Amino acid sequence: MSCNKNEIVELLQQENLTELFKRANGVRKEFCGDEVHIRGIIEFSNYCCRNCFYCGLRSDNKNIHHYRMGIGEIVALADGIAQDGVKTIVLQSGDDFGFRRSDICLIVERIKKNNPDTAITLSVGERPFDDYMAFRDSGADRYLIKHETSNPHLYEKLHPGQSLKKRIEILEFLKKIGFQIGSGFIVGLPEQTSNDLADDILLLKKLDVDMAGIGPFIPNGQTPLASHPYGNPDLTLKVLAAARIVTQNVHLPVTTALATLCGENGLLLGFSAGCNVIMPDFTPDNYRKDYTIYDDKFRITLDLARDVILKANRKIATDCGDSLKC
Repeated sequence: MSCNKNEIVELLQQENLTELFKRANGVRKEFCGDEVHIRGIIEFSNYCCRNCFYCGLRSDNKNIHHYRMGIGEIVALADGIAQDGVKTIVLQSGDDFGFRRSDICLIVERIKKNNPDTAITLSVGERPFDDYMAFRDSGADRYLIKHETSNPHLYEKLHPGQSLKKRIEILEFLKKIGFQIGSGFIVGLPEQTSNDLADDILLLKKLDVDMAGIGPFIPNGQTPLASHPYGNPDLTLKVLAAARIVTQNVHLPVTTALATLCGENGLLLGFSAGCNVIMPDFTPDNYRKDYTIYDDKFRITLDLARDVILKANRKIATDCGDSLKC
């Protein structure tokens, strides 16, 4: 749907959530159907060379217990996820150059060899463009790198030494070399306005993303934004609904951050606002406790994901959920 910024802002200011969700769900049903796709996440390293103001993995946080999973450990975990019937594996880390290009390529190749019908999404941050090409050649299908905010001044304020321009260039390059791309943003950042949120949605449309992760801000006590208030769940749901209306066939996950604020009900509300993806966390407990982007993160298990899908009167997808733009 073609919406201008003013129309999107009006959607975000609607007080009747029932009517907004009904409209968004109608778009979701038309363009995505009733199936919900399950993506299994492995958070394989919490090292990060960046210093983003909102993230507990930031390099200045000296109170974090760091870990890197072994290559064999990651592959074995991925094999188990595939055996559980999950058709997409998301390999996520901080911007950790301790994992070399060759390491990540080897992980992808081994997972693909063992599970040829499984899609692999990489979410490993900003890397040299040659790395992205190698990852694609090794068999990775998708790449997730959120733009976080479309306001360039706010972006640079929250991401020291980085720029929104570079992030967008990366997303465009990833799409050019054949990746299905995912972006997304945070609702409730300092100084963020409704116009910014409308621009965030329009940027998703402009980039023609295949997936978009949108969740509320949740503070981490070891960051400069430790005292900043939580993002508003209702506003987050409005943004999700507006994103569905504008982007139509983009995969929209119900985010863990929304569940962290609202529990299982947050997942159900996300589905009612037009979401069609859920991402359970398969990171082993001994590592997961240290993957602290924000505090008190809710855990979505595979059993909970399946249960919530059925409670939402939706169907569990059995394929890998490729881009609906194909």
